[in-house]
Amino acid sequence: MILLQLKRVIRKWVLPSVFCILFCQNFYAQAEKEEIPLIQVLQQLELEYDCSFSYADQNIKNVNIIFSLEKKSLEEITEYLQEITHFKFTILADNLIVISLKNETLSICGYIMNLYSNEPIPNVSIRSGNKSTITDSEGFFELRDLSNNDLVAIRHLAYKSIQYISDIFLNTDCDEYFLVPKIEHINEIVIRKYLTKGIRKTISGSYNIDYKDFGILPGLIEKDVLQTIQTLPGVQSVDERISNINIRGGTHHENLLLWDGIKMYQSGHFFGLISAFNPHVTQKVLLVKNGTSANYSDGVSGMISMHTDDELNHKFKTGIGLNLINADIFMDVPIGDRSSVQLAARKSINDFLRTPTFKKYFEKSFQNTEVIENSENVTNINDDFTFHDVNVRWLYHLSDIDKVRVNLVTFNNDLSYTESSIINTVEESKESSASQNNQAVSIYYSRKWNADFSTELQLYTTKYLLKSTNFDILNNQRLIQENEVIEESIKLDSKYRVSDKLTMYNGYQYIETGAQNIQDIDIPLFKSTIKEIIRSHGLSSQLGYQSRSSMTNIRTGIRLNYLEKFGVFFVEPRLSFSQHFLNGFIVEALGEFKHQTSSQIIDFQNDFLGVENRRWVLTNNDDIPIIKSKQLSVGLHYNKNDWLISAEGYYKKVNGITSQSQGFQNQYQFIKTEGSYSVYGVDFLINKHFKNLSSWVSYSYMDNQYSFPELQNESFSSNLDITHSLSLASSYLLKKFKVSGGLKWYTGKPITKPIEGNELNNDGEINYDLVNSSRLKDYLRVDISAQYNFKIKKGLDAYAGISIWNVLNKKNQINNYYRLSDTSVNQVNQSGLALTPNASFRIEF
Repeated sequence: MILLQLKRVIRKWVLPSVFCILFCQNFYAQAEKEEIPLIQVLQQLELEYDCSFSYADQNIKNVNIIFSLEKKSLEEITEYLQEITHFKFTILADNLIVISLKNETLSICGYIMNLYSNEPIPNVSIRSGNKSTITDSEGFFELRDLSNNDLVAIRHLAYKSIQYISDIFLNTDCDEYFLVPKIEHINEIVIRKYLTKGIRKTISGSYNIDYKDFGILPGLIEKDVLQTIQTLPGVQSVDERISNINIRGGTHHENLLLWDGIKMYQSGHFFGLISAFNPHVTQKVLLVKNGTSANYSDGVSGMISMHTDDELNHKFKTGIGLNLINADIFMDVPIGDRSSVQLAARKSINDFLRTPTFKKYFEKSFQNTEVIENSENVTNINDDFTFHDVNVRWLYHLSDIDKVRVNLVTFNNDLSYTESSIINTVEESKESSASQNNQAVSIYYSRKWNADFSTELQLYTTKYLLKSTNFDILNNQRLIQENEVIEESIKLDSKYRVSDKLTMYNGYQYIETGAQNIQDIDIPLFKSTIKEIIRSHGLSSQLGYQSRSSMTNIRTGIRLNYLEKFGVFFVEPRLSFSQHFLNGFIVEALGEFKHQTSSQIIDFQNDFLGVENRRWVLTNNDDIPIIKSKQLSVGLHYNKNDWLISAEGYYKKVNGITSQSQGFQNQYQFIKTEGSYSVYGVDFLINKHFKNLSSWVSYSYMDNQYSFPELQNESFSSNLDITHSLSLASSYLLKKFKVSGGLKWYTGKPITKPIEGNELNNDGEINYDLVNSSRLKDYLRVDISAQYNFKIKKGLDAYAGISIWNVLNKKNQINNYYRLSDTSVNQVNQSGLALTPNASFRIEF
């Protein structure tokens, strides 16, 4: 007890006295002359007056004051501190003092400067809520009557915008704040409204889609990336699948899909009907059909590059949404002034509710597969399908010129069903399943060294896995199939502005890709494992020229690729040219050489339960050759007075394709050979913008021909030869209401029929006519959609939407093929989605 009392005396009287004798005189003398941290003052007061201060660290961090000791009592000192700071000091019982922000208005001021030249920037917009001002010729600004924690936005057209919380200006003497110049000469937009708000055409011939300020398109209530690009001329899917996007007659595996710079090997949910890329995370999309930048490899038919939000958000932001297919949540959580974490997740809702929309998608996705149709003696029960995706991003600004991004993403599709049959009077059941997923992680670092030079460094790894377990219950056989791709890459790019008109780009990329295919049968015992690894190096260099008037734009470059395994080099030139002339006319020329070492093949149509029968393989430079392409296009555009008239002709030649990669379901289904295809065509568009209305008509003509020297029919129409394609659509935007409707028509894809009246040959096999000498009936679909945005209350926004796909409920044939059953030939038809409504509701706060 005596010891306890002694400790209290020492703590209350002795220690403060000793501390004061040693330090206080110097502390008081200095404090009257110099600014000292507020937290240091509080710590000294706690010792002297046996009190305790309660405060939020972030509030008093970096707050300095000139401390005076004219008033001696604790009450007088706290009143004095309250006068000279923006804090309120409340004394409670036991000398506990709570420090909080005052509920008063603030006045902020400062100077806006160029980070590199240190020169003041005039006419910078400073805005907070409905209060705003601009900087004067000295870069000075002052803004009055703000509240604590107000968001202050600093913007200038020539500089990157920044945002601060008003509290950061507390206890500062009109400090300097720096902006980074925004130099985007080569990426300028030449056509700002292409079809609808948010779609733009750049001077390099690519298409830029900005979802932050997007209009609406027919049949879409959410910003599905891979559905959006199908509204552009020259891009479509012959079977309505997201996982089968055809750019100018190419197959889907010929497209380079990038998500924040990471190559993705899976693109869809529902095994291809819905985009796997969360529409509430993807903010910008770049579509390149030709004239690809030299710092990209792969994608002999085109590139689809998706990007998430690159700007830090300084306020907590959440969005929760639900439609008749899935539910999702998005959160953006600031961590201090320079960091934030973004989390997004999406999952199908059929675990607790199977909507009519989900059922339509399920039937479409799994038609003519073992999931729905099996042999007469086998019954499928307990079918279960789910999908989900998760995105996690960490954004960190080391400084105003150094940025770090860490991305993690995973997509997943899971299918299972039980087969039941009576065998020897006993009911037996087996569960078959299939799963498909793509996981990836990336680290990205960028630095702007000065106003003219910047670099970007990215490392990523991506893993794709398709796996199925298929039980043949009648034959007591189990088949396991796996297709796995693992890719790792390091990429360094630099950008140097030589002058106001000339910019140089250089880069290096190393890629290691491994692909493995496994087949495992239990009866008879058989296992096959095929694994390939390819390592490649790519050096790129290109120059971008833009005249002072921006009338002439040229980007020309070259990429040198080296494949270690084969010891071969590829030299790939790239070109993008555009010239404005007369008044509103633009002529454009694009060209490229490209190659790729990965492709998708089909061994048997019922592989992986038939739901996703394509597997990724790598070239062995033998029976699976390296795919190489050449492409040239010339376009003429007129853009004036809200009229856009565009015509573009192109020619593309692709060598090194295999018959297995083209999805034949005729006499060439099991033949393995290599060949090429050549396609030429024209994309034509007329688009008129009124005040709130945009209407357009687009037409595409294409002639797509295969050449397989070892086949009986050496040259014939491609399986993706859609000769004519036509779209008519309009979108209407009025304040918070959006509505759109449109029609899509195209000629049916080529098919091969048996010879009528002589369907079987002497060997009892199907006697086919000439390859692809017939066509399906023409495809026709009408879609509509509408969306309404409204406020529930301040800070809480809501979005409601509805869409109808195939309003006319037209039964479109997207494919057909023939099966041999005993001594007869049966025709199997695959249909597109019937009339399919969807609705969504979303809140954001």
